Amino acid sequence: MTPTDLLSAPIRTTDVAAKLTVLRSLFADHALDAYLIPSADEHLNEYLPEVKQRRKWASGFTGSSGDFLVGQTQAWVFVDSRYYEQADLEVNAAVIQVSKLGLDDHKTLEEVVEELGRTTQAEHPFRLGYDPFTLSISQFREFHKKVEPYGVVLVAIATNLVDQVRSQSPWINEILPAYADSPLFHLPDEQTGEAIAQKLARTREKLAKASAQILPITKLDQIAWLFNLRGWDVSYNPVFIAYAIVTAEQAFLFTNEHRIEPTLRQFLALHVTLLPYDQYVATLRSLLTLNSRVLIDPKHTTMGTYQILKPDSEPARCKIAETANPIEEMKARKNAIEIAQMQQANLKASRAKTRTIKWLFDQLEAENRITEADVAATIEVFYQAEASFQGLSFNTIAGSGSNSSIVHYGTPNPQKILQPGELLLLDSGAQYAAGTTDDTRTVAVGVPTSRQIECYTEVLKAHINCAMQQFPKGTTGAQLDGITRSTLWHAGLDYGHGTGHGVGAFLNVHEGPNGISKRVSQSLEPGMITSIEPGFYQPGWGGIRIENLYVIVEMPQEEKKDSDEAKTPWYGFESLTYIPFDNRLIDLSSLDSRQHAWLQRYYHTIVAKLTPTLSQADADWLKRICTL
Repeated sequence: MTPTDLLSAPIRTTDVAAKLTVLRSLFADHALDAYLIPSADEHLNEYLPEVKQRRKWASGFTGSSGDFLVGQTQAWVFVDSRYYEQADLEVNAAVIQVSKLGLDDHKTLEEVVEELGRTTQAEHPFRLGYDPFTLSISQFREFHKKVEPYGVVLVAIATNLVDQVRSQSPWINEILPAYADSPLFHLPDEQTGEAIAQKLARTREKLAKASAQILPITKLDQIAWLFNLRGWDVSYNPVFIAYAIVTAEQAFLFTNEHRIEPTLRQFLALHVTLLPYDQYVATLRSLLTLNSRVLIDPKHTTMGTYQILKPDSEPARCKIAETANPIEEMKARKNAIEIAQMQQANLKASRAKTRTIKWLFDQLEAENRITEADVAATIEVFYQAEASFQGLSFNTIAGSGSNSSIVHYGTPNPQKILQPGELLLLDSGAQYAAGTTDDTRTVAVGVPTSRQIECYTEVLKAHINCAMQQFPKGTTGAQLDGITRSTLWHAGLDYGHGTGHGVGAFLNVHEGPNGISKRVSQSLEPGMITSIEPGFYQPGWGGIRIENLYVIVEMPQEEKKDSDEAKTPWYGFESLTYIPFDNRLIDLSSLDSRQHAWLQRYYHTIVAKLTPTLSQADADWLKRICTL
């Protein structure tokens, strides 16, 4: 069947094979051998507006990370260990090959492209198309460095090819939510702790130190933080689709202006020039001179923006200073007001999940029929019961039995009944006007097995070891990641994801630059908020994850390891999350004295913080389960 025949034939709009056939028919227009579809959009988002979920739409794979490569006759989805099971369940293996990164018999994206390049090198360079606004500069450079020796030419395509396919019949008839259309709202200074003018002044100070005059901003959470604005253009994240540019004397915000009400527009005009979203490119070009110096963060700026500054095969239009975007670290180091707000938000979320756990235990004790979807719906009800609830911070993960081993199991099943002998992994979070939350508890359905107790206890020990760890200034997330895994490794256990991620203050639930993983080189500093979430997953058996949020604090002077005050300060973790664990899964005899003392202190604090706002029956229950 030719592409023309295909377009005239009745097909299902979800037919991946049909979509790929039409996509491949566009290759000839650009002399392409393949096309790369990253998981990100023009703003390098992790969570995407539906209209920008190109990889999901073209491949059927719904994970938040993973690239899609479409060749002339073959296609590949590349996923890390978080998505091994999920990709197998979602991807049509007859049309797309799932490549599981990290497994010896599975190739990486670079290895597949290198192999394809070698096959055509004798005849012609292998031309791989991509949308330059969907790859960061760092991603592009690393990829290009690896594949160029094999005759691979990366071809920037101005109009995204997936968008072109979606604009054709029958997909053009799909009804999609409005894009970049949510109303914007301003957060008052008493909630953010810092006014727009102050944030702009600090940003310009950082620009001056880098001898730069222009800062283009791509990332949505950076823009939202800088201008104390929020919106709901992206599910679960209170951000809005926009670009921004800050110069030594001006600031520009590019977004759909019609969704800004007049009073807010007048207020913003005191600090920033508002322009339509599609004027970003032209405005940036107009600011460039041969003597101007533009600060570019290669990790958070797209190749599309870079090519405005330095077009292919043309002289650069300006000077470029490559360094970290100063907004990223300023945003990560929360001020006292932001921390107080996050404490309030996470206390609300802790109360909601604690109530959910009691509800669950009550239902199981009564031998009522409970499904994964029931659990997800119930916790959302308890979240909503708390004041200033804005929505979930991500799609609730409520996986039982074998589903609990799917790290990012995203659709709780209304048909999956919780069965005795299983584990239930409940990873959820909420957005409150005060802040963002994220926590995970794993509980036993019925009487736990010895294997479940053994594995759960090892994960809990890993969590406690990290949570009570003190560390000197300059310590990175990579260093703490190894410390956390140490006892798990002694037990022959491990997990494929990072130990922790940064969290925004009423912003994205995943925030950089800080985190706890082997790939994070950012040092941990006071005011940063991170999750600690070790786990263990065994396909077919189940999974365990224990997650709290913590704020990094400077340790009191007397607790510092150095006697000389001129030496390096020491930091530690202060919990934001107060939710009991499932004591039935804890082998207390396996905990050492320090771990046991930490658990006792934690339980004492849970009771102190939660019982004043609980009913007498709930408070009595909480005291009982927080007794070791």
